[in-house]
Amino acid sequence: MERLEPAAARRREATPREARALGHPLRLRILRLCGQQELTNKQLADRLKRDPGTVLYHVRQLAEAGLLEQAPVRTGDSGALEKPYRSKGKTWYLDSPLAGAGPDARFAPVEAFQEELRDAGPDSVELYERFALHLSADDAAELDRRIWEVLDEYVTTDDERLDQPVLSGIFLLHRLAGG
Repeated sequence: MERLEPAAARRREATPREARALGHPLRLRILRLCGQQELTNKQLADRLKRDPGTVLYHVRQLAEAGLLEQAPVRTGDSGALEKPYRSKGKTWYLDSPLAGAGPDARFAPVEAFQEELRDAGPDSVELYERFALHLSADDAAELDRRIWEVLDEYVTTDDERLDQPVLSGIFLLHRLAGG
């Protein structure tokens, strides 16, 4: 088995186009769904309960940014040709792609996560940790580095656990109001 270089060594700054593409919650959901399996625009629209035209607009934005690609054309259940899309798996390796973006874009990952969590229902929550810590900028950077290190290990070996349920999560540090 080929040994991959550490994910941290492959991490890079997002291009402006990638950053713009990642600044919308629907696009983040499309990427996640197409990261699990190849899906057509109609399948995406059905799963996301959105208009196919709206979904296609966002699919094109992701494709133009190089984050989504069209998979080989296939024959669907009805015999019609289908054009599925798949994630190119680049977003994990982008370092702070929304840094410097406006408020709507910076909240996009949280909104996407909330929508996914609501769709999955309250019984889907496997783990929950909530905390407040007093951290210097250096402490926060060290915490971030250590969390990336653990997550990178799981991300780079995820193909070894494809028979297991898919779990999603989010890690977010923010300053408390008045803090």
